[in-house]
Amino acid sequence: MSDSPGHPSSEEVLRRRFDTIPAANPTLDPVTGFLSRTAGLQAAAVLMADVGARQARLCAIWLDIDRFRQVNESFGHAAGDGVIARIAERIRSAIGLPCALLRMGGDEFVVLAAVRDRSAATQLARQLLVEIRLPLTVDELLIRPSASIGIALEQVGEEPAAWLERADRAMLEAKRRGGNRLALSGDELLTGRLGVQLAREELAIESTLHAALENGGLRLHFQPIIGRDGRVEAVEALMRCYAGGHQIAPARFIPVAEKTGLIIRLGEWSLLEGARCAARLRALGTPTTMAINVSRAQLLSPRFMHALHAALVCADVPAHLIELELTESLFLDLSPTVQANLRSAREVGVGLAIDDFGTGYSCLANLKDLSASKLKLDRSFIAALPGDRRSFAVVRSMTRLGQELGMAVVAEGVENHSQLAALTEAGVDASQGFHHARPMPEHGLLKWMARRAEK
Repeated sequence: MSDSPGHPSSEEVLRRRFDTIPAANPTLDPVTGFLSRTAGLQAAAVLMADVGARQARLCAIWLDIDRFRQVNESFGHAAGDGVIARIAERIRSAIGLPCALLRMGGDEFVVLAAVRDRSAATQLARQLLVEIRLPLTVDELLIRPSASIGIALEQVGEEPAAWLERADRAMLEAKRRGGNRLALSGDELLTGRLGVQLAREELAIESTLHAALENGGLRLHFQPIIGRDGRVEAVEALMRCYAGGHQIAPARFIPVAEKTGLIIRLGEWSLLEGARCAARLRALGTPTTMAINVSRAQLLSPRFMHALHAALVCADVPAHLIELELTESLFLDLSPTVQANLRSAREVGVGLAIDDFGTGYSCLANLKDLSASKLKLDRSFIAALPGDRRSFAVVRSMTRLGQELGMAVVAEGVENHSQLAALTEAGVDASQGFHHARPMPEHGLLKWMARRAEK
């Protein structure tokens, strides 16, 4: 409808702006046909003109493909470009509105579209999540990509770069929560202040981590892993950080530790303290494997094996009672340093476990060559049990695969007896979760182990 007889409406003007943007920016990304980053910023400025003179609102949907690095490393950059082109086509086909499509980086895209409100923007982003999750074949291997999506609605008086920055920050929040989801930015007009606030929060957490390392603010909590026969098969060590009498969630301090490089020091501390707990359990007559999480930064460090040997010697614990837990994507890392450190760890007798299996781009050709001793199924497969037979079939198939490759298979996130019964039927070797015990400090673990020994 026109604003007045013979004059186009503000929505029609906005649609025409969308239509003219590609022609005004002849230099497009050659892989996707989307606007380049620079052209995208110019397009955002054009679209944001006269924001107060129309009813429709612009939304920026910032999309990042989860774990795309594994695609490039597993199949090569040429195949990676092919995946990017196919995902770009999915994005294009999923958007049924006038829009501008931007490629902001290797695996990052932005959709600029006109929507009615926040709800419409969220619905559009959910459609993108569904479309991207459809399986696709790469070099005869079926993969299921996923994405982290951030949404930001334009605000009156906001600069284009600040608007896109909010969408980017929202995407990072979605990725921090585990990926394969969306996050919506708030309506903050002064995003510069928001950026300052977030930066200060990161600095505060970094300062807290330094203080925790120096003053004993770090703790390990322990969660048992129970075998099918009811015996404690292992214990996983989980890091906790305390400041001012309050606990800082791992989801807050781990990303800061990774960004600042402190994750190496935290990891070395965790190795030593986990080994010491394993030694104490052994001295009490209950020798138990201690599973300790290790980061990519640690395994890229040339001093990793020195730290591992130091932990074993200082704690006076046999190597076979220590197990290193690594995420699936890290286990399939083709970096020579990572692979050399993994081989060296196995050579001294330390166990290796693939954590969160099934959530990344699993390359079975690599999996068969790994000397892992344990495969841990991600909790996302367990949550749907026992009602979802498809999930059950996946769990059973992965269990058989792991066992055929000589690995014990553990299910994470077991919360009730019905799930445990389904896992037993699927042949899983052991399970971990609230159904057995919540993570507990060492004194709680020792009491828990003593009570079980008395039964």
